[in-house]
Amino acid sequence: MSVVVKDVQESEFVDVVVEGSKSRPVVVDFWAEWCGPCRQLSPLLEQMAEQHAGQVDVVKVNVDHAPRLAQQFGVQGIPAVKAFVDGKVAGEFTGLQPAPVVAQFFAGLGPSEADRLVIAAGTESDADRRRSLLEQAMELEVDHPAAALALAADTDDVEAARAVLARARPTPEVQQAIAALSLTATSEEVGNVDDLRRLVAQGDEEARVALGRALAAVGDHEDAIAVLLDGVRTPSTKDEARDALLEVFTVLGNDHPLVKQARPRLAAALF
Repeated sequence: MSVVVKDVQESEFVDVVVEGSKSRPVVVDFWAEWCGPCRQLSPLLEQMAEQHAGQVDVVKVNVDHAPRLAQQFGVQGIPAVKAFVDGKVAGEFTGLQPAPVVAQFFAGLGPSEADRLVIAAGTESDADRRRSLLEQAMELEVDHPAAALALAADTDDVEAARAVLARARPTPEVQQAIAALSLTATSEEVGNVDDLRRLVAQGDEEARVALGRALAAVGDHEDAIAVLLDGVRTPSTKDEARDALLEVFTVLGNDHPLVKQARPRLAAALF
């Protein structure tokens, strides 16, 4: 059964294309009935939709019926083909293109061989087989972030995990993992939370930063932030506490409520 390329109306665009592309790529063909090249390109796009069914969705937008969409996405000539990934335009071409060019365009939207190996590793129950798949993925793409994250999570050796993550593209997820490892490693070096609390209570300012790191490492981020903010306000530990606090922010992410609350307090403590 052939795949039907849906004609999307303006009212459907956000749901079908923008939101839909957060699950898998959506290719949009901006066209018009009077456009000869559009009619020539249409069968080729239908063929691509068939070949990539389940991996890439293909839809059409009639620019005569949706002029605001055409203006919003800078359509100046048709056919204009735009690929949406994660809600944004990730690739495009304009005009009638040869079949190999269109095929290459679609091929670039699907998962790479390394991506497929990582996906396969995620369903593999055998630890050795899973690691082998992830290592193969990183042989194909030495900086593949998902493969590096999975390999790092699969080892108890902090230094080995750091080395793997250092090779990966610095995505937010990779940066979070690196920061979390740093906090964990420091916590293991400086001792347990109760001992550090006693040292701080006795006036040991140097122990304050270590306590903040240790609290963050065990997941007590709210207390960790409060302790490290006190460290920032102390001249002798200001820089070290600031660095540790920024690592906690990275682990939590900029949108975390604790980070949003703490950033103005950090700025006030610094300046």
